[in-house]
Amino acid sequence: MSTRILAVDTATEACSVALMCDGQIVSRFAVSPREHTQKILPMVDDVLAEAGVTLQQLDALAFGRGPGSFTGVRIGVGIAQGLAFGADLPMIGVSSLQTMAQGAYRVHGYRNVLVAIDARMSEVYCAHYQLDNLGQWIGENSEAVLTPAAFKQSFQLLPEPSLSESISSEPWATAGTGWAAYPELMADNVLSLVSSEIVLPAAEDMLPLALTLWNNGQTSAVEDAQPSYLRNEVTWKKLPGR
Repeated sequence: MSTRILAVDTATEACSVALMCDGQIVSRFAVSPREHTQKILPMVDDVLAEAGVTLQQLDALAFGRGPGSFTGVRIGVGIAQGLAFGADLPMIGVSSLQTMAQGAYRVHGYRNVLVAIDARMSEVYCAHYQLDNLGQWIGENSEAVLTPAAFKQSFQLLPEPSLSESISSEPWATAGTGWAAYPELMADNVLSLVSSEIVLPAAEDMLPLALTLWNNGQTSAVEDAQPSYLRNEVTWKKLPGR
């Protein structure tokens, strides 16, 4: 029997759930920035019912660990912990940024991806990823919260596609809400950029990442599941209305 993993994500404006079960993927996705708490559990029920399995029959529960909306990340982690605790499942935290890189690969086959999410306060959550020939994403250590100018400066130093047959011959694709929020990211670049049309993370793109982590034994107990805000909580508390 193949590995069965449920993925849950509310880290951004998107709310999504996906289930990998017996070689099939069942998913739900909605853009609903203020309705995560109302939508996420019915989505979970829907995908489990469609696949004909229960939480207790799963191997693990993956969650979008961020970065993203501070409230959205907290909601997603909390709901995932509740589900995993009730079914006694190990948890797998998956980066929201890497999830979008995986989405760009799933939809268009892009293996060089620049991801930027609008982080407000004139900053972006950002990273650059490359999918190597072993199918592993390289670049998690580049995840950061930066001003658009600082992020742009960082990716100007990345290798320009060449005429070789390696990954460096492929274009750099953009993903995330940051590119529309800060158009200056696209202007006057050393690199030639192409849009992946991936704007928000989707739980179905968490599944291959979660499976790799599962196969590598990189799971955590419910009480040890950790979000990734990149920006610390003290900074968030300074925002108006928080």
